[in-house]
Amino acid sequence: MASITFKGSSVTLVGNEVKVGEQAPDFTVLTNSLGEVSLSDLTGKVTIISVIPSIDTGVCDAQTRRFNEEAAGLGPVNIYTISADLPFAQARWCGANGIENVETLSDHRDMSFGEAFGVYMKELRLLARAVFVLDPSGKVVYTEYVSEATNHPNYEKAIEAAKSLL
Repeated sequence: MASITFKGSSVTLVGNEVKVGEQAPDFTVLTNSLGEVSLSDLTGKVTIISVIPSIDTGVCDAQTRRFNEEAAGLGPVNIYTISADLPFAQARWCGANGIENVETLSDHRDMSFGEAFGVYMKELRLLARAVFVLDPSGKVVYTEYVSEATNHPNYEKAIEAAKSLL
C-alpha cells in the first residue's frame, strides 16, 4: 500500500497499490452525462489517468489545466481526470475553464476506481492525488502516488512515460 498524507495527517488508502508492469484493474466511473466508463473503454490508445481529490481546489485545478495543455501536443493520447466530484460539478468546472482536451470522470457513486487503484482515502471519501499511464492494452507503465495529497505530481515524468509509448 502507498502511504500518503492529506494536509500533513496520515490517511487510510483503501484498495491495492497498482504497480508498473501489471494489467490495470477494472473499474466503473461516470461521465459528465452519467454514462458508465470502464477500463475496456480506455484501451486502444495510450492513456494518462490524472487522479485528484476535488476539481474545485487550487492544485487539482492546476493539475487538470496542465494535462489539458499538454494534451494538445501529445497526439494520440487519451487523458482522463478522475475525482469523487459529482459529474455535474465536473461539467460545470470544465465549461467555465475551457477544458476540452481532458475528459473528467466521476468516482462518486461507489469509489470503484479508488478501490481498484488504491487511491480511495477512507477518512475523507475522496481520491488521493496520483497519476497512472497505461499502454494501449491497459498495462500500467507509470505510476505516481503523490505522498502529500496537496502537492503536485511530477507532470514531466508522466508525459515522458506517455510519449515513450508513441
